[in-house]
Amino acid sequence: MEKQVTTNTLLKYYEAKKNITMLTCYDYSTAKILDQTGIDCILVGDSLAMVALGYQTTHSISTKEMEIFTKAVSRGAKRAFIIADMPFMSYHTSIEKAAKNAGKLIKAGAKAVKIEGENNYILSVIQHLTNIGIPTVAHLGFTPQFIHTLGGYKIQGKNIDKTLKMLEQAKKLEQAGAFMLVLEMVPSEAAEFITQNINIPTIGIGAGNKTSGQVLVLDDILGKYSDFTPKFARKYADLNTITKTAIEKYIADVEENNFPSENEIFNLNNEEKTKLNDYNNSHNK
Repeated sequence: MEKQVTTNTLLKYYEAKKNITMLTCYDYSTAKILDQTGIDCILVGDSLAMVALGYQTTHSISTKEMEIFTKAVSRGAKRAFIIADMPFMSYHTSIEKAAKNAGKLIKAGAKAVKIEGENNYILSVIQHLTNIGIPTVAHLGFTPQFIHTLGGYKIQGKNIDKTLKMLEQAKKLEQAGAFMLVLEMVPSEAAEFITQNINIPTIGIGAGNKTSGQVLVLDDILGKYSDFTPKFARKYADLNTITKTAIEKYIADVEENNFPSENEIFNLNNEEKTKLNDYNNSHNK
């Protein structure tokens, strides 16, 4: 088995200017496939609230639910570096509660946790988690847990003042101990500027191609949804159509009695067939 990807591995990639690859994942079988592809990082994102559980926003998911999905992913992926999102209100009320909840995700199999935003309290949380041995990924730009404060799904850092403020935030997060930074829905030039002026890897999602790596929601790139795909998510497959076509063929085969075929069933041996026929004949006279 290939060596596990660690924080040191990712920092070496960053120093060597090797782009870091990351995708979301929420289940065991998909995690196994991702591990076999050589993906660097798997993010058990709180996006699973909407993608896997059908909630309207990420706010609804609990730490317990994040634990369950993190455990599933960690059973499937033995090589990739697994990061688990800290869900809404799991780290907001006290540093002690934040540490306890982060610890649950680490025990579930994550190698690091991700926290959104930047203020003095969040900086203290990141510093404490780092001090107790929990690697932490920071997240700036569009931060879904702050969607009501931000006023919706809006691009962040759209002018120089906001870009400079985001850089200041990024530097504080780095100083607090964050070893990696996600930049979401940020103009490419702003993301490049921030990347060039901090000393930890940046992972972009809708932030151009000048960051230290990229992350996307796996369901978006596989085309599982036909109604909406974000502008920044390239569709590499059309699983929506493929899945529907396969199911429609199955339905037709069942209705027309073409499934299962002789190659897809189990049979009694000849002796048992004879006994069954004899029994049937004797009881139907």
